Formats: sequence, C-alpha cells, structure tokens
Amino acid sequence: MAATSAASFSAFPSLTRSLRHHLLPYSASLQPLSVHPPSNPSLYLSRGFCHVAAAAKPSTEPVLKGVADKTVAEAVKRILELAGRAASRREVLNTGFLTPPVVKETMLTIEKFTDVKAIAQGGYPQAERCRISVGHPDLMTSDPDVIAALSISGNFKFEPCSHGDFLGAILGTGIERDAVGDILMQGEKGAQVLVIPDMIEFITGTLDKVGNVGVSCTQIPLLALEYEPPRTKSFKTVEASLRVDALASAGYKISRSKLVSLISKGDVRVNWSTVTKNGATLNAGDVVSVSGLGRLKIGEISKTRKGKYAVELIRYF
Repeated sequence: MAATSAASFSAFPSLTRSLRHHLLPYSASLQPLSVHPPSNPSLYLSRGFCHVAAAAKPSTEPVLKGVADKTVAEAVKRILELAGRAASRREVLNTGFLTPPVVKETMLTIEKFTDVKAIAQGGYPQAERCRISVGHPDLMTSDPDVIAALSISGNFKFEPCSHGDFLGAILGTGIERDAVGDILMQGEKGAQVLVIPDMIEFITGTLDKVGNVGVSCTQIPLLALEYEPPRTKSFKTVEASLRVDALASAGYKISRSKLVSLISKGDVRVNWSTVTKNGATLNAGDVVSVSGLGRLKIGEISKTRKGKYAVELIRYF
C-alpha cells in the first residue's frame, strides 16, 4: 500500500514544537531518515514508553472536525504535530505501524495542505497496518525504506497456532504494538511478519517459541512475502434502511437477531471501530467486520422507486 498527499502547516503555530515528550505511541519512530536510523532497539520496547507525557493540544481542531472517533482524532492530531516538525525542519519522520482508520484519516487530513508530503506503506499492496512517513515534498522523491519482513518458521502441523498466538509471542518479548505490522499466516510453516527494521536483530535473537512450538526467525526481503489477493463476491440487497443490523445481516446471510447479538458482544466493527448501536448508519465505502465471519464492504448505494435502498455488498473471504 502506498499513498501520497501534500500539506502545509502554517495555520498550526504549535506544530513545530518538539514531539519527543508527547507523541505517544509514535515516539519510537521520531528519527529523520536523512540522518542515521535509530540504533537502540530499546526505543521500541514497552518499557521505553512508560514515561511519555500526554500530548499537548495543537490548534488542529478545525481540520479534525470530520473525524468522529475521538481515539482516531487524537492519533491524527499527534501525527500532524509530527508532520509540522518534519516540514519546519525539512526532514523525513515516521510513525509506527498504525491502524487502518488512523491511516485513512491521516492521509485525508494531510491532503488539505500543500507543503508536506505523506506516504503510507505496509510492506505489500493489501496491508492493513501501515507506517506513515511525512516530510517536505522535496525530500520525499521515493518511498522511504521503513519496513522489514521476518519469517517465523517451525513445525505447526500438530500444534497449529493462530494469528493471536504469533502476535502474543512477539509482544511477549517486550516489543510495543506499533513496532509490528501485519502478520501473514503460512499454515503449517509458520508466519511472515512486518516489523520496524530496527527490531529485526532483537526479535531474531529473542523469539524462540510460539505457543509450544520452537521457532527460528530470519529476515526476508519484502518481495518474498507470500500473500494472495483477497477473494470477493459481490451481490445486491434491497433494504428499508442503511442500518448496520440490516445490511450486515444481509451481507453475512444471518438473521438480524443473530447480528444484534453479535453487536451486543462487541464482535461487530465498522471501519475497525467496535459498533455499540444496532441502528448505526452505514455509508458507501464502509467496511464491516464480524469476528469469525470475515469482512463486508458497502459498495454503491441507490434509491429504488419505492424509496428503499439498493445496496451493493462485497463479501471478503
């Protein structure tokens, strides 16, 4: 995944202040690419974050009014601070790995400006968790080299491990979550993991077990990543409303009462944020995910002559 956009931060006088003490959780990545990359892996360990102060409040509220999720808005605000520093000092700075909603809102927000460029990368085209690099456009002539890949191999034939098992084992070494990107499961062979480059040596020297299976870790080039384009099936439904319980039950072909039960358990997300209300309204482009059932994207929406909604649903398998 790669995306670029430009931004100017003259409207934000506080964006040029130092971020080192208040950019949780991205302080681990505040190193300019034009200088030497971080050489101390402890910057990415959990203990390196325990004394980080709360974020200062820059005057970025006007451009963040459209971000409904407060957690996402706060994360975007901090990245704008990072971008302001990069623009004023004419250097390139990087975030850690970000969740899809933060990546999306950050790129949309930075598009509103002109004197900074942002590039989002996750290591492969369909990556969900991405790092964002920000800097003056003159410095951003190519994609920064900010992502590395690891192969974690072992014999998982008789003791299969899940995505959560691999993530838990990696974080169990003391690494902070934002140092780890997507995990590509490889069945009986193990998994391939996207990480911040500076963590390669630490992980390969520390991680020796996932679950009860002994593993070995080796760095691999990004071109060696094994992934398949997602399989999808598109179909249309006609509904009286655009409520999440109506569209999701149609998309997953389950009863509405079952969908409501899943919502009450916290198993339903829209754009990676947990849904708490059955009547939440969906829009074209929204992505619904249900634990154990995969993802559903809302496609084109049109109104019928009878005032109902004809909605294209795209199911991911």
